[in-house]
Amino acid sequence: MKVIISPAKKMNVREDLLPYETLPVFLEQTESLKDHLKKQDRKTLQAIWKCNDSITDLNIKRLEAMDLTKMLTPAVLSYEGLQYQHMAPAVFNDKQWEYIKEHLYILSGFYGLLRAADGIVPYRLEMQAVLKNWHTNSLYHFWKDSLAMELLSENNCILNLASKEYSKCITPYLREDTMFVTCVFGEMRNGKVIEKGTYAKMARGEMVRFMAEKKIKYIEGIKDFNRLGYSFQQELSNETTYIFVKNIFSDRESCELKSKIS
Repeated sequence: MKVIISPAKKMNVREDLLPYETLPVFLEQTESLKDHLKKQDRKTLQAIWKCNDSITDLNIKRLEAMDLTKMLTPAVLSYEGLQYQHMAPAVFNDKQWEYIKEHLYILSGFYGLLRAADGIVPYRLEMQAVLKNWHTNSLYHFWKDSLAMELLSENNCILNLASKEYSKCITPYLREDTMFVTCVFGEMRNGKVIEKGTYAKMARGEMVRFMAEKKIKYIEGIKDFNRLGYSFQQELSNETTYIFVKNIFSDRESCELKSKIS
């Protein structure tokens, strides 16, 4: 089983923690992206990055000094968003660290596909970014099926904890024999499961930590997840979507909702 998650915008260099162990699989493609970005002027970069002046200045400085083989941080320790805060990989023990090195993959607009211990540098490039003056303006078109093929090369079971922005670089290329399960973390509101971005990010991080602590080998094992008040709802879930909700609701609401999503 492989677990896919999204990256975070906020990043840092953490050479004081664990050393990186491997280089990203698609480093050659990342070099070409870096070279293209370095040729762009400030206005174009700010439009690509969709950020304010101070964040633009920070990332231009990073880009100017960027060397994809130096001052590297293991990918899972480099990102600092809510998901990663709740995963807390910096305090994994040896066995938990080995688990995520085997199972966890981070999707990235810049690096394509990252293993937990791949060495990376801070960057800014979301998968939905529109590039200018290149052979393609779409990162989805740039990466095409390469990320999915790498992910499925030795595995046909994927747990999707990534956002739609990132998971859709995988879903068009799934094989018929692929088991692809997406987790939804929501709350019941008027008979519907409503997923809120902030809480979903927190839950995704907690799910990765839960899996590492419990050494989950088979996807059925995640149904025992019960952190942040979430619990698995069998009656609302199906083979491709596992739904976790925070609050208890009536049997009538369950049946009505089940009929809507079937």
